[in-house]
Amino acid sequence: MERMKTKEVRIGNRVIGGENPILIQSMCNTKTEDVEATVAQILELEQAGCEIIRVAVPTMEAAEAIRSIKKQIHIPLVADIHFDYRLAIAAMECGADKIRINPGNIGAEERVQAVVDKAKEYGVPIRVGVNSGSLEKTLIEKYGGVTAEGLVESALDKVAMIERMGYDNLVISIKSSNVMMCVKAHELISRKTHYPLHVGITEAGTITSGNIKSAVGLGLILGQGIGDTIRVSLTGAPVEEIKSAKLILKTLGLRKGGVEVVSCPTCGRTKIDLIGLANQVETMVTEFDNLDVKVAVMGCVVNGPGEAREADLGIAGGIGEGLLIKKGEVIRKLPESDLLQALRSELVKLSEEKA
Repeated sequence: MERMKTKEVRIGNRVIGGENPILIQSMCNTKTEDVEATVAQILELEQAGCEIIRVAVPTMEAAEAIRSIKKQIHIPLVADIHFDYRLAIAAMECGADKIRINPGNIGAEERVQAVVDKAKEYGVPIRVGVNSGSLEKTLIEKYGGVTAEGLVESALDKVAMIERMGYDNLVISIKSSNVMMCVKAHELISRKTHYPLHVGITEAGTITSGNIKSAVGLGLILGQGIGDTIRVSLTGAPVEEIKSAKLILKTLGLRKGGVEVVSCPTCGRTKIDLIGLANQVETMVTEFDNLDVKVAVMGCVVNGPGEAREADLGIAGGIGEGLLIKKGEVIRKLPESDLLQALRSELVKLSEEKA
């Protein structure tokens, strides 16, 4: 798919926009002041595939903690600021690679100017964030409620203010928990700006509902070539956001690499614990990020080999036993208890061949 070309923006050791790949972002749910816990969570997220991390900065202690956190992580760090412009300035002085602000809640223009001046001094990009839950009353009245048009106008007004202050090292995010409103807002703003867009459905919900909302919304937005970074916002462990984001990008053909797992939905012919096996396979394959292969997990030896034909590797279960399949051909029959290890051994071989 053809992606919309946006301005390149450097965030720490990564670059977004232009022809650079869409990067996956998440946010820590630890107290930023707790350096040890925050670093531990970021390192776990890095391992899962997170490429940009955001932390909350509600206090000066949190801003100062960025200095220690930065020394122990390997991905760009974004400081999330609300209300107090001094926290934004302190976060940049302590090493934040990007700051996220809503200029509307920072206060008077001179305070925003102070933040912009510090960003200019340190070369730190500013993510201008607008959320449907905090849309200005004037725009709600103008458009008769919270609308996509109002979100876009709010974001572009704030961008224009920062541009007047002499700074254009910007990223824009406009988020709503209303999926179709969010989609429309991104369609509108992508035609009105050249800045990179951070895309996500805010307050999407729990693992189940949040994943469905995010997959639909991000799929519709990214499928039009819109978006430079993404976050799947879930009420759950942040590492789940990374798993979902990677799968969304792979499904859309926007990212390659890693093992794609396909599995049948089970039926009355299933004679093994297919659900448990499929979950074990999905967890196991995360260690093979250097591969770009498809693995099929099937519950029936009748249709398994045929259904797994398009996969590089597959396993299909029977009564207490199963088949190991490669490129649609049965390699050997195994006890059910040996299927997972046999599949892993084949992946190890492929990984070693590629290395």
